[in-house]
Amino acid sequence: MTSSKWLKIAALALLLIIAIGHLPNTGETFAQVAAEADGAATLGIDEKIDKAFKPVADFFGGVVFFQIPEAVPVLGGVPFVLLLLVFSALFFTIAFSFVNIVHFSTAIKVVCGKYDKLDHHSADAKAEVNIVDGDVVDTIADESDGEVTHFQALATAVSGTVGNGNIAGVALAIALGGPGATFWMIVCGILGMSTKFVECTLGVQYRDIGEDGTVHGGPMYYLAKGLKEKGFGAAGTVLAILFAIFCIGGSFGGGNAAQSNQATLVLKELLNLEGTAAGTGIGVVLAILVGIVIIGGIKRIASVTEKIVPFMAILYAVACLYIIITNFNLLGGAITLIFTEAFTPQAGVGGVIGVLLIGFKRAAFSNEAGAGSASIAHSAVKTKYSASEGLVALLEPFIDTVVICTMTALVIIIFNTGGEQFAYGGDGTGAVIIDGQSFEGAGITSKAFAEYIKYSNVFLTVAVVLFAVSTMISWSYYGLQSWKFLFGRSKAADLSYKLLFCVFVVIGSAANMSSVWGFSDAMIFAMVFPNMVGLFFLFPVVKKQLNLYLEAIRSSKA
Repeated sequence: MTSSKWLKIAALALLLIIAIGHLPNTGETFAQVAAEADGAATLGIDEKIDKAFKPVADFFGGVVFFQIPEAVPVLGGVPFVLLLLVFSALFFTIAFSFVNIVHFSTAIKVVCGKYDKLDHHSADAKAEVNIVDGDVVDTIADESDGEVTHFQALATAVSGTVGNGNIAGVALAIALGGPGATFWMIVCGILGMSTKFVECTLGVQYRDIGEDGTVHGGPMYYLAKGLKEKGFGAAGTVLAILFAIFCIGGSFGGGNAAQSNQATLVLKELLNLEGTAAGTGIGVVLAILVGIVIIGGIKRIASVTEKIVPFMAILYAVACLYIIITNFNLLGGAITLIFTEAFTPQAGVGGVIGVLLIGFKRAAFSNEAGAGSASIAHSAVKTKYSASEGLVALLEPFIDTVVICTMTALVIIIFNTGGEQFAYGGDGTGAVIIDGQSFEGAGITSKAFAEYIKYSNVFLTVAVVLFAVSTMISWSYYGLQSWKFLFGRSKAADLSYKLLFCVFVVIGSAANMSSVWGFSDAMIFAMVFPNMVGLFFLFPVVKKQLNLYLEAIRSSKA
């Protein structure tokens, strides 16, 4: 067995040991154990699953979101990972001369196919040859291998970001942080465009293309190959392994359990299901549906998502626009609240830093900029220029956060004009009281829609389920690529991952929202730590590739 495989096994074993070591204290008396067992016997299957899952969620949340010491002025108590995301996004925005704004129109042209000819003939300017592990890592400009088009790659990646983070996540942000959280979500989305550009360019630049033409890419590969190229091979391998582990966790959490959780919530409400096994039952059905689709691999995922994602995104956006336009007289007040409460929030939602953190956290969870996940899908694109796909990728946070999340926020704020429907801040966990009943996540958004659109509960239920399924399909691909990186590219490895993925569909459906989203947040944000190391070491490579692509565009116009 190679040293690399031993490192992978050791890293996975260490993670499992840590997790087990932080499970609830087992030093209980036999009487206590018996009492708990007797109480558990009266619990439904949904509650049993939640009780077993919650300690795991709490542990990982505590580890990932470790805070800056309170003694530090202004930043004391802020989770370090959020600070890392914000400052990194700001750094890349400045380092690349506001690529998120300056080259926005170029990105749209690439998606629309304006520069497709550049991907089908040899580049005029060839990069220097640099071989690492037998792969020519600096000549993507001369490679057109890939599996999907720019649009398909964007659709697959967007389906992984545009999901219930846009419906449930936004509602959660506003419930906790008030209208002001929306402003910070938008800021995070705009800055995150630059981060997404960097990581997706690297995803293509350092991808692996198998003998059968199958593409394997993402942070695992640019961490291992790219850092080895820089003379940090061992560190790159360790970071790649850690990212793969966290990405698998992210696929089980944010890309899976959080999605099935919200789909189950709206289905239970629509169908009036109150049984103690209702969540589990819905989860089993969803697991079967997802299991059928993910058997097809990336090409089928791309073909499915390129049809579903635009349709559901447009339909949802149209519904939001209808509510906004028909309540145009309230729009000005809603926008004013977003800006004013970003800096002077209501007492019930905490101070400015608290609102800022809520906004950033929910935006980062929704668009995943900095987590590196989207680069896995973008790596499969047919292109000779890695930077071309980086430009395509920067559109994701804009679509996801700046457009869709903002629309959702405006609908909820208009619905709650004057605070007549619920009190911002709620109970501090994300739940609010509307008409004497407790609502959270997608339930809040559903109530807002129901106020203005007849039978919208049916529409929103369908939207939530479609968002959930498409996100799960895309994230199954991300997780599978990471699983293959750790355990090899075999049919047995594929099958074992897909079965585990389907199990987490059921867990997400059965467990409560706080447990599921706590675990999901932790897994998504854990990916940031190893990924950011790679981005900071390798961003000069991205600069070089961007210049190559822009020069090719200029030459084609001459």
